[in-house]
Amino acid sequence: MKPKTNDVILQTVTNVVAFMILLFSLRIFFVGHYTPGGGFIGGLMTSGAIVLLLLAYDIKTVATILPVDYKIITAVGLLFAVGTSAGALVFDAPFLTHAYGEFHLPLLGETGLHTAVLFDTGVYLVVIGVTMTIIQTIGVSE
Repeated sequence: MKPKTNDVILQTVTNVVAFMILLFSLRIFFVGHYTPGGGFIGGLMTSGAIVLLLLAYDIKTVATILPVDYKIITAVGLLFAVGTSAGALVFDAPFLTHAYGEFHLPLLGETGLHTAVLFDTGVYLVVIGVTMTIIQTIGVSE
């Protein structure tokens, strides 16, 4: 029988660091249309935060905290990415052509909205889903 270890320091630091990584990954995701970043690197950083949780806790605890099926996240991300890419074909525009518009939104004022954000959301979800599916498949040891 394996002795139970006391990982209070590791778990406490992981909680803080994983939160900071998640916040930074969201920032990288949202500024990725204008500066380097976007869905791919944001998804990798989010996966890194989840892997850090897996290192500090066991897989059952993390599954309780994040009760998601990463294969479904991958499928939803592919639907977003392919849907926004192929959506241009409906409007007789080349594949991967994105639309942009300035809108006045309540509380936000003048805001530019891009369909590229939906594409990046799809990439973000695909990267998280595939990365975490691979890591959990490799890392499961009972």
